[in-house]
Order: sequence, then structure tokens, then C-alpha cells
Amino acid sequence: MNKGTLFIVSTPIGNLEDITLRAIRTLKECDLIAAEDTRHTKILLDKYGIKKPMISYFSYNKIQKKDKIISSLGEGKNVALVSDSGTPGISDPGELLIKDAIKEGINIAGIPGPTALITGLVLSGRPTAKFAFEGFLSNKSSRRRARLRELGREKRTIILYESCHRITKLLSDMKEILGAREIAVAREVTKKFEEVKRGTPDELLEYFSRTSPRGEFIVIF
Repeated sequence: MNKGTLFIVSTPIGNLEDITLRAIRTLKECDLIAAEDTRHTKILLDKYGIKKPMISYFSYNKIQKKDKIISSLGEGKNVALVSDSGTPGISDPGELLIKDAIKEGINIAGIPGPTALITGLVLSGRPTAKFAFEGFLSNKSSRRRARLRELGREKRTIILYESCHRITKLLSDMKEILGAREIAVAREVTKKFEEVKRGTPDELLEYFSRTSPRGEFIVIF
């Protein structure tokens, strides 16, 4: 029996119109969709009239569900892997599934599309020739600050993700460690309330003292 294909399908990071024709066709033609949040993915599927069985695959069930998905692929079924937004495998459990599929000799196909880190980078105005993506820094202050000290010596542009609950803590650490270095923070990219603020950590802290931070943040420096 021929093995199926694991399709890594990029989905919108906010605006549901940001999806490729190839991604829509793949979701319509696959046998199973492995989704980080099936309720979230259903909104996208309903918009494009796609009705396919789904299986949840997220951080807390990735071990047990991974084996089931690999088994389906081994039986010849084609599986589309999607995250809540953007490209699967970047700062999400899709990375583990992709690695195991490769070990099992399963064909992997990438369906490119939106990625929050690239969108944030090009909106930031920071240099784009060389950059490094760090994802989320530790939620422990000592580890986060230690990593910021290391990143402060980098010549490349650095891209981070951060939540609205911790963005001011991150900016406070950046103020102390990076000083007046110019940074940019982007939030709600591609959505109705998309916003990009540029300035020093101190200036951005002052802004967020007047404006409550909401949404998911991309920090570029």
C-alpha cells in the first residue's frame, strides 16, 4: 500500500481572504485535516464550503494524536496539517509531527502562505537582509533577560513573538538591557485593528501605559 502525503498548509493569520487557491484545493481534496483547534479551523472551512473530517492536534495531546495521524498516513490517507494561523511547524506542535513523518518515510508537501513573522518583519522597517526568529522568549524573567543580553549583541534583525499579557514585561526588560535601541511592535497583523508602533522601548512603554495592549504581538529589533 502506498503511503499518503502530509500537506503542511499555511492558513490566514487574521484576514480569512489571505489563503491561496492551492491551499483551498488541498483542504478540499485531503482525507483528514489535523488542526490545532478544530473550532477555529471550522470557521475557515465553513467560509470556503469545505467539509472534511478533522482531528485535533495541539500541544497537550501531540504525543497520542501524532501516532494516530502517522497511522492514517501509513494507510494511504492524505492529511492536511494546519495551525490556528500561519504556517504549521513554526512555534507550534506541528514540528514534532513533521519530524516523525519524515522518519517514517512519508512524503511531505508544503503549501506556502501567510507567516506572521515575515509580515511583521516587512512592516517594521528594520533591515531584512539578515534576520533571526526567536519565537517566544521564556516567561521566567531571569531566562528572558539573559537571552535578551545575548540577542543584544546580534548584528541581524531579531524577531520575537509575545502575548498581550507579557508585552510590557518584555519591553521593560528591553529598556534596561537594550537602552534606546529602535524597535517595532506589530499586533493584529492583517486584521481590522492592525497596528505597528516604532520607537525605543521607553517610548513604547509610555504608549502602552495609555493604550491597553491587545492581541498577539510581533517584536522586531
